[in-house]
Amino acid sequence: MRVIRHRGHIALAMVLSAALAAATACAGDSDKKGSGGGSGDKITLTVDDFGTFGYQDLYKQYEAQHPNIKISERNVPKLDDYTPRLQQWIAAGAGAGDVVAIEEGIMVKFKSQPDKFVDLKKYGASSLQNNFIPWKWQGGMSPDGSKLIGLGTDVGSMALCYRSDLFKKAKLPSDRDAVTKLWPTWDDFIATGKKFTAAIGGGTKFIDSPETYYNTILMQEAGKGTNQTYFDQSNKFVMESNPAVKAAWDETVKMSQAGLANGVQFLSDPWSQALKKGAFATAPCPAWMLGLIKQFGGDGQSGKWDVAGVPGGGGSWGGSWLAVPTQSKHPKEAADLVKFLTSTQGQIGAFKVANNLPSSPQALSDASVKAFANPYFNNAPVGAIYGPAAVNLKPVYLGADNQEVRQAVEADLRAIAQGKLSPGSGWGKAVSDAKKAAGTG
Repeated sequence: MRVIRHRGHIALAMVLSAALAAATACAGDSDKKGSGGGSGDKITLTVDDFGTFGYQDLYKQYEAQHPNIKISERNVPKLDDYTPRLQQWIAAGAGAGDVVAIEEGIMVKFKSQPDKFVDLKKYGASSLQNNFIPWKWQGGMSPDGSKLIGLGTDVGSMALCYRSDLFKKAKLPSDRDAVTKLWPTWDDFIATGKKFTAAIGGGTKFIDSPETYYNTILMQEAGKGTNQTYFDQSNKFVMESNPAVKAAWDETVKMSQAGLANGVQFLSDPWSQALKKGAFATAPCPAWMLGLIKQFGGDGQSGKWDVAGVPGGGGSWGGSWLAVPTQSKHPKEAADLVKFLTSTQGQIGAFKVANNLPSSPQALSDASVKAFANPYFNNAPVGAIYGPAAVNLKPVYLGADNQEVRQAVEADLRAIAQGKLSPGSGWGKAVSDAKKAAGTG
């Protein structure tokens, strides 16, 4: 949520002030039995998250084991809406939940404010290090390594989802192994998309949104080489000199030029409506995307989607941590809930509900995870598809202003797909817009 000038500032301030007041009134409150957090008090713990974390059954389990705890979840479907609210609450020192989810793209920004978060090591988390993939554990540490501000939830191991019924209609292979063989490279993927469009017509696009494919290729290319996107480890803006960004940009523009792309914003109403109507045939599928497709696709598309390998050979996009803001009135109880939700069994439970791939090696090697098949996705063996690659994933560094820059670049990619921006001038405009978003232009 970025308002640039004039009266927009006033309107935004009024909206945020109202939201902050309402949130402050309810976040972390205790019931009338007490507010001190003692064993006899009835405590309400508020959890702020986004998308689909798959925690509902886990909340019930935890409440059954802790009769004095009630859990209230405040979920925001879209990350781009969730982030500014969380930033406002953390900056204000009030309004945030007792537990907050922090996505990889904003973790660097919050890690630079360790005083805003509880050190989970003070509540027994030090002994849990071996329960997480090493880089995921390290990703929750403050820059100087003195505080553990977050415990890992999931990692974004990569695959690609496709509508098998639409592939059959286009007389393309529909078996997941055969589909994977169609596109060893992204150029092969585009060639397949052209065949699909020629057979089906332009009413059903081959890809869901240019920005989802851009981010997939960007994280894939960055993981193979520079391990960074728009910023280097010193937070210097390096978009122009990073070949991973340009490669992802060029490949995505090719998709739009070939007429394969819906020019819609990911997770917007037009995107979810296009999904429901079957208006696109493929979507990049980091593990967490499976839950979103099921949520927005509805029962009518169960069994029509399947999961294949991603062009270019794997990759990673997404993943989060759970943290406890220091503003929580119940830091011990909140920390205990974080430990439960991110435990091996907690991650297994979330995986089975929302397919959020565990960041726990023990969970990844669990027999029930390895054998898990998703009925919504034509019984695709998602545990076997996503799990083996997760342990070997390499983290990509995302700077403190990653989200603002990403949104600026995505807007230009959508404009190209919509025919509002020429591909020839698009890269220069994207770099300029990105610099402004980063505060360097």
